Amino acid sequence: MKPVIALFVHQPKCSIQSGNGIIKSLESEYNFKIFTRHELDDNFFDDVDMVAFPGGIGDADSFDYLFKQNRNVIREFVEKGGAYLGICMGAYWAGKDYFDILDGVEAVQYIRQPNTDTRRPHAKAIDVTWENKPEKMFFYDGCALVGDETKFEVVATYANNDPMAIIQERIGLIGCHPESEYNWYQSYSWMKKHWHNNDHHELLLNFVNRLYKPNLHRLMQFSYPHHPQMR
Repeated sequence: MKPVIALFVHQPKCSIQSGNGIIKSLESEYNFKIFTRHELDDNFFDDVDMVAFPGGIGDADSFDYLFKQNRNVIREFVEKGGAYLGICMGAYWAGKDYFDILDGVEAVQYIRQPNTDTRRPHAKAIDVTWENKPEKMFFYDGCALVGDETKFEVVATYANNDPMAIIQERIGLIGCHPESEYNWYQSYSWMKKHWHNNDHHELLLNFVNRLYKPNLHRLMQFSYPHHPQMR
């Protein structure tokens, strides 16, 4: 049986476009169930192995509105061993001002970092190094993941060597958009030549496979009672 990923979608903050890209990249090896900002049933995560938050267009400060009902439930899921995948906006939301599930890592705007190769947030194919291989990856105001690098594994870096994709135990964060699809590149004349022919989908699948540890959450959930959801 395939592992199950609970995918959060709220257009445009965590967009349908990015969510579709995640599904396309991972559906060969994972099943999906969708959730939104509305309050979840107490048993929603019982068959879930990983929660995923895609990217989108908007302000990270929308977090309070979107997760008023479910913030504690999601944090509990991760604390019990469930995996967390965050891409762009979803990576920002792992930080201390949001879900606060990271140890010694901050998700900060790459465009404001020292020695960055771009100061503008708009869509572009940006230079990254993914597992020692150079790539041009879709970027839209993504985060750098900076902090004590002894506490996490760096999978990819930006041109200035800031971490772009990391794994910290069961948390995987990516600042760029490996889930990007063909139509994303066709929307911008300067991007067409950078289409990755689904190669970045394979990178994302491999990343998620490294993040996923079979059955850990489902084993641990029987050791903890369900806590009431935040009202």
